[in-house]
Amino acid sequence: MKKDIHPKYYPQAKMTCACGNSFITGSTLPELKVEICSACHPFYTGKQKLIDSARRVEKFQAKLEAKAKAKTAHKSKRAKHATKTKAKAAKKTEKK
Repeated sequence: MKKDIHPKYYPQAKMTCACGNSFITGSTLPELKVEICSACHPFYTGKQKLIDSARRVEKFQAKLEAKAKAKTAHKSKRAKHATKTKAKAAKKTEKK
């Protein structure tokens, strides 16, 4: 191995999360500040935190609801059309 090309390794590097959690790990930096850790990450905690500054989640949910309403309206129109068709067929058979 070549000398003096590798960064210094700190086996007792302190990691601090934005949530306030801190722990010791090994790193090439003596101190690290991170935004998310295992104590506050939704995958590990099972709690979902949505940070939505542009209302993207609400817009997406509204779009889904609108599509669902349009689908049910379309289905009800089909059902009405089917009953009208059946009624017309029944009238034709009565006339004969």
